Amino acid sequence: MESPDFMGESPEMIDPLAEVVTLLQPRARFSKLVLGTSPWRISREDAGQPFYGVILEGGCHIAIDGHESIELLSGDFVLIPAAYGFTLSSLEPPAPDIETAVPVALGDGEFRIGAAGRPIDARMMVGHCSFDSPDSALLVSLVPQLVHVRGGQRLATLVQLVREESRAQRPAREVVLSRLLEVLLIEALRSTTGTNASPGLVRGLADSRLAAAIRRMHERPTHAWTVAELAKEAALSRSSFFERFNRAVGVAPMEYLLTWRMALAKNLLHRNEGRIAEIAQRVGYSSASTFSVAFTRHVGLPPSRYAREQMESARS
Repeated sequence: MESPDFMGESPEMIDPLAEVVTLLQPRARFSKLVLGTSPWRISREDAGQPFYGVILEGGCHIAIDGHESIELLSGDFVLIPAAYGFTLSSLEPPAPDIETAVPVALGDGEFRIGAAGRPIDARMMVGHCSFDSPDSALLVSLVPQLVHVRGGQRLATLVQLVREESRAQRPAREVVLSRLLEVLLIEALRSTTGTNASPGLVRGLADSRLAAAIRRMHERPTHAWTVAELAKEAALSRSSFFERFNRAVGVAPMEYLLTWRMALAKNLLHRNEGRIAEIAQRVGYSSASTFSVAFTRHVGLPPSRYAREQMESARS
């Protein structure tokens, strides 16, 4: 039994990117204005936390999780959906054996990096958020590891709005922040198009042929899709579609579909929306037992136990 308005939307309104970002449930942790006086360097470990920033003046280098350093200049925006370790440094970094002092808090959410008494040659707004989704790691795997946008004025405006809202104590502050972060993430991700994007959902959606198949999977997650059917939706041969999907998205079509179904299932279980048999049908499984086997293999524990642990966690 199919449900064309799954998750409350009609098929023609389904947007895979918006669905993924909404399910991530972004929440602001903090944002700050950083002033740099060259030379400086700062490294930190973030245990997979999302990081974003925009350069207002000057520039810096950023190196993420051992990847090659990227130069960021005035107007540039950067988003790392899951940073485990990164280093920021001035355009003319200090010598390798020189440790920069801990950033100095100036008050009102402002910090200075580098030696005091030197002219400020870099200004940047940076922020950290968290994803409240119980399946954030799986969802993050669908988006690029790094988003770098040159001259992103719209993104700079959104970062400024997040900063202003996070500092104010106005009614509905948390709701406004979560919506602003959703818009910020969507704007950042859709700014990364074409072959320059790392493999993931965004790169797949940039390919009009693949986008047609991806949207159909999101519109009808209950359908018993086959690679041949999806290839037909993309107007490609089965072999061409399979290879093109793998290259752009980074996973095989059926693996992507399974990933999306499991993300939806975990979200429904987390929100306690129906019995196991009902949830099984809503994510494309003909029986509770078939769903339980697939869920257990993918998640590592049965859906009933997962739902119970989610309820216990919510109470604590």
